[in-house]
Amino acid sequence: MSNAWLENQLTPEEESSFAENGYMIIENAIPPDLVERATAVLDRLTAEAKANEGLGPDDGINIFDFIGKDDVFLELLDYPTTFPKVWGILGWNIQLYHSHTIVTPPNAVSGPGQQGLNWHKDSARLNNELETDPQPRISLKVAFFLTDTSELGRANLYVIPGSHLLNKLPVDEDRKPAGGIAVRAKPGDAVFFDRRIWHASSPNTSDVPRKVLFYGYSYRWLRPRDDMTVDHLMGRVDPIRQQLLGAAPSGWHGYSSPKPEDVPLRAWMQERAGENGAD
Repeated sequence: MSNAWLENQLTPEEESSFAENGYMIIENAIPPDLVERATAVLDRLTAEAKANEGLGPDDGINIFDFIGKDDVFLELLDYPTTFPKVWGILGWNIQLYHSHTIVTPPNAVSGPGQQGLNWHKDSARLNNELETDPQPRISLKVAFFLTDTSELGRANLYVIPGSHLLNKLPVDEDRKPAGGIAVRAKPGDAVFFDRRIWHASSPNTSDVPRKVLFYGYSYRWLRPRDDMTVDHLMGRVDPIRQQLLGAAPSGWHGYSSPKPEDVPLRAWMQERAGENGAD
């Protein structure tokens, strides 16, 4: 728990922009030394995962459930420049429900995006089974970029601004996706995006690798999207990190009807951030 959280709360301008566009970029969210440390660990995990899956150096890979594999990833879980904006958007009843990383080598021969733009919304069946239009947000992702995608052709993330309020993919007169733009993020930038926004990965046609860490935050009553292998961390992290990693001291009922011990973030916000916690 850091007082730096108070210095990086969601601003009214950021709140308005995110509500309108469905995404936002926090430039220089993490410093170069942390980018370097995270990259070194990710390179090791990538090599191990590719060996286990029989993939070669030119194959892209999507690795799930990285959060418990190294403390550098735990450091980013509640990082001062990003986490206050997460609870500024979603509130205090939140958790990390998903972590994954996409690594796309230069001129990759396989992996996410290599076959072209794969427009989609996150969370799969939620998009089929929630009846409202527009659907509720429920979750968001924070993507920490470890490599430079400030130029096109570097497996850029693509988004359609404002499409988080559209259940159907917006198309032009030729029935092609309309309004998509490339996100040009630099190493150390963090990109927030609403789970509902239509977005896509894209091919890497450059000589620069693309490495991104995705942290998915949701309300605590949503089931995790991967294994969340974090039991080994619970005995040595503070109560707010325990909450984010899925703890519910009061039992299963505490996910939908939390007691104070289930959501220490709420008390922290009430005491320090002026959050009344009434709802």
